Amino acid sequence: MKGPIKEIEERKLSMNRRAFLGKSCLGIGTAALGSLLGCQPGDLDNNNPATNAMLKGVIDNLHLAPKAKRIIYLFQSGGPSQFELFENKPLLNKLRGTELPSEIRNGQRLTGMSSGQDSFPLVGSPFGFNKYGQSGTEFSDLLPHTSKIADEICVIKSMHTEAINHDPAITFFQTGSQQPGRPSMGSWLSYGLGSMNENLPTFTVLLSRGTGRKFGQPLYSRLWGNGFLHSLHQGVQFRAAKDPVLYLKDPQGINSMSRRKMIDKIASLNEMQLRKFGDPEISSRISQYEMAYKMQTSVPDIMNVENEPDHIYKMYGPESMKPGTFAANALLARRLAEKGVRFIQLYHMGWDHHFNLPLAVKNQAKDVDQASAALVMDLKQRGMLEDTLVIWGGEFGRTNYSQGTLTDKDFGRDHHPRCFTIWMAGGGIKPGISYGETDEYGYNIIKDPVHVHDFQATLLHQLGIDHEKFTYKYQGRRFRLTDVSGHVVKGILS
Repeated sequence: MKGPIKEIEERKLSMNRRAFLGKSCLGIGTAALGSLLGCQPGDLDNNNPATNAMLKGVIDNLHLAPKAKRIIYLFQSGGPSQFELFENKPLLNKLRGTELPSEIRNGQRLTGMSSGQDSFPLVGSPFGFNKYGQSGTEFSDLLPHTSKIADEICVIKSMHTEAINHDPAITFFQTGSQQPGRPSMGSWLSYGLGSMNENLPTFTVLLSRGTGRKFGQPLYSRLWGNGFLHSLHQGVQFRAAKDPVLYLKDPQGINSMSRRKMIDKIASLNEMQLRKFGDPEISSRISQYEMAYKMQTSVPDIMNVENEPDHIYKMYGPESMKPGTFAANALLARRLAEKGVRFIQLYHMGWDHHFNLPLAVKNQAKDVDQASAALVMDLKQRGMLEDTLVIWGGEFGRTNYSQGTLTDKDFGRDHHPRCFTIWMAGGGIKPGISYGETDEYGYNIIKDPVHVHDFQATLLHQLGIDHEKFTYKYQGRRFRLTDVSGHVVKGILS
């Protein structure tokens, strides 16, 4: 009796609460409990679960005819000043140093960095503006390359958000919530649409630090996290280092054949656990091992840009030859897009200009201007722009008044969530237009406001997804990227 008793004891130990609940979601009578735990149709597929989990999204038939297959998001972390880049407001230069009228501010709350100021002196941009292209879109002298693609992009000047500080504002753009814990946009798309290349992640992340403010706001990995979705859908960060993806290389003394045998054995053990406990996360683990093995050859190939012709380096600028710069990452983004990566997120830090703005924003704009324009033109010449949606923008804008002391040569700007500017190109977005307007002070929106959830709903729409139908049930509630709001901005669609 010793043997059976021991086996019974082992079964008791293995049947903990998590295992019981995971197992119970397989029963028809406990389907409701399974939905509370986040089990979704298609999660449990024992017929080659690794391949199915990597390639197949949960949306079998798209809700709409898609205009885009992939997204490249050039996120400018810190909040670029719209007044120095896109918003030409002559009145601010005319009224320089005078007080922001109280009826224009209209009681808007301020950050702790400027709320204690006794005065809010208006200040315009020290840089010139001109109209470009057949569209006549205005751009600052700081954007000589972006101005050349004026007829390729849609400039939205009426973005707005509720968040007034960096952490909640960036989190809101990336996840649809100001509170951490929700899946990022790339994770939602990985879950819904699946992969277009079984040898590369569906969602990749590249980071660069700008010269405008080198020690500005940091970023955190939860911005590309999977939240309550399975870990298979989290973003994979590519680094500008000897090992672009951490822990990908085989340990010393392990060859490819040995690694293959080890992964197959681990997979068979995990499949036994999957059949026993029914935990979908085990299926994700199998897929991640398989993806890591395939990435051992696909990632070095992607990162090897030595075969790019000289005219491409010239197009993206000299910084494109320096790994880790925004320009180098923009070039890598195009290569990832060519290989079928669904969502490519570039973060460029350094736009938080509370002081020394005239010099800092000049340097920061130089970091990104040429490469951003080159990416759009590079995609176009390859026939990829029409089904690739490119986005450029930050988490909020900057104030029309000076933070701190205003001098002849120096000033800063505080955070301004009430109106700011982003631009988009390709993927069925109408090119060569400006959308939305702000008042003559650049403080309030007077035409065609675009909320963060409207922006997210529009991105999903271009990928063939109805944002109201794309949900995930977790802890008894159906969640979506746009939470409980959001409207498609039809005025920017071609």
